[in-house]
Amino acid sequence: MLRILPLLVPLLVLALASCASIASKSDWLVTLDSEPSNATITIRDEDGEIVHTAQTPTTVSLSAKEGFFTKADYDVEVRLPGYGESHTKLSAHLNPWYFGNIIFGGVIGLFIVDPATGAMWKLKDPQVIQLATATQ
Repeated sequence: MLRILPLLVPLLVLALASCASIASKSDWLVTLDSEPSNATITIRDEDGEIVHTAQTPTTVSLSAKEGFFTKADYDVEVRLPGYGESHTKLSAHLNPWYFGNIIFGGVIGLFIVDPATGAMWKLKDPQVIQLATATQ
């Protein structure tokens, strides 16, 4: 039995592994800019809570998951005097590494590990928000 144990540990680790969690992450650095720059940017989560405020360009770490099997969505508000206020939705999308579970991570990676860690989601980087001149 003791001889089999060293063989079982790597197999157990492989069975519990999941592709996106190993090859990717659940928090993403997102660079946001505006055209023109130096605008005030405010990022709110789905609950309306402010998660980041800065001047453009800015880089922020955002979670790609809202909950188990649920992607994150953010409202990005951009303001600059002389320009109209702009709102853009920043949404996570499926991480291509998630599909590696079909080959490597198996059922545990597909249905438990990657959805729980949020590694199944990815945020697009960079984002540039175009501002329109204010109408008078």
